[in-house]
Formats: sequence, C-alpha cells, structure tokens
Amino acid sequence: MPWPTLVVGALICSGAALAPDLDHQAATISRAFGPLSRLACKLIDVLAHATYKATRKPGDSRRSGGHRTLTHTWLWAVLLGVGFSALAVYGGRWAVLLILFVHMVLAVEGLFWRQARTSSDVLVWLLAATSAWLLADALDDPGNGKAWLFTEPGQHYMWIGLPIVLGALVHCVGDALTVSGCPILWPIPIGRRRWYPLGPPKFMRFRAGSWVEIKILTPVFFVVGGASAVGALGLFT
Repeated sequence: MPWPTLVVGALICSGAALAPDLDHQAATISRAFGPLSRLACKLIDVLAHATYKATRKPGDSRRSGGHRTLTHTWLWAVLLGVGFSALAVYGGRWAVLLILFVHMVLAVEGLFWRQARTSSDVLVWLLAATSAWLLADALDDPGNGKAWLFTEPGQHYMWIGLPIVLGALVHCVGDALTVSGCPILWPIPIGRRRWYPLGPPKFMRFRAGSWVEIKILTPVFFVVGGASAVGALGLFT
C-alpha cells in the first residue's frame, strides 16, 4: 500500500468513525458543519426512528428517538461505503476533494476534540480543505494510490469506500462494548428481537466516556494503531 493511501485511509477511517452518531443531535458530528450538520442530524434521527418503529419485533422495546439504531448497523456502513465509492468514481477529482474535506473535518473534530471545541469552526474547515487538497495531489501522482486495489480503467478511487465502512464498523464495535450494546446485525433477527443490542457479557461493558475508556482503552488503541501503521509501511522489515 503506497504511503499516501495509508495516510488518507487512516484519516478517512477516523473521520468516518464519527459518522454513525449522525442520529444524535448532541454528538460531535452535529456541530462539525454548522447548520448543515445540525439539520442532517435531525433528518437522520427521524429516518432512524421511523425505520426502528417499522421493523421492530415484539421483543424490541419502544423508544422515542433513533439514536443507536439505523446508523449503527453493518448494512448502513456498507451502503455508506458503496455510496462514497460511487461518488468518487463518477464525480472525479472534485468529488474526491469533497469526500476528503468532510472526513478531514470529522477527523480533526474526533482526534482533537478539546482543541476543536475551543477554536473557530472556520479554522477547522480551512485546515481540512488544505489537507484535502494536498492529499488529493499526493494520491494523483503515478503509483501513489488513486488506482490502489482496483486497477481497471475507470476504477480510480473506488477503494475510498473501504475505510469509510471500516470506520463506521469500528464505531459500532466500540458502542457494543458499552452498557447499552449496539444493534450491529440489523436487520438479521435474533430471537424475538430485530434490534438486538450486541455486546460482550455485561460484566465486561462500561459506560461511554468513563475512566475505563479514557484511561485504559484510548492509550492502548493509540499504541496498537501506531504499531499497525509502522507495520503497514514496512518499517519493521
């Protein structure tokens, strides 16, 4: 994997990991793009809630909102990835720049959320736009990644949906570790429930934002992620 593909893929993945919370109006993603993202959150919440009510089975509880339903499933992740891949393939460079910009903003908001909340949104957008332009230029160089994995004519950037799918699924797996679980397998029914909150045994779960997540899991994932990046670049060999 060329290094620009690795860098871009990692950044897109980290940005896409915030996207499932588009069904929650208090989530970080809701403020990332000002009024546009707040409106999108409201619409997705309504859509997710309607989908939940229309497809729930007798074992699924009644609920008043759509958080942790439709956007927290494998099917949503796949559809999102396929949609962005199609946009990149058929939309050309400007579509790729838009995809990179959106996910760079989310990556900054997610990775540096304390600093992002105390700074101007415009500064975050400028940083993301500059990064998107530079990364797109790096990918466009021959052999640097626009034709990675899918090499046939007309398939440039088709791979761009893969880190988006991965990021959404990583978010779902992370939510599955919390006390509420996550209905990743929807619409596959499990017993009397279609929105089964998948997760490990309850004694292994924790509350989102608790000390377990901040003090233990976050440092561990940073170390594992860093080591994986070094391994992917072939620096161990």
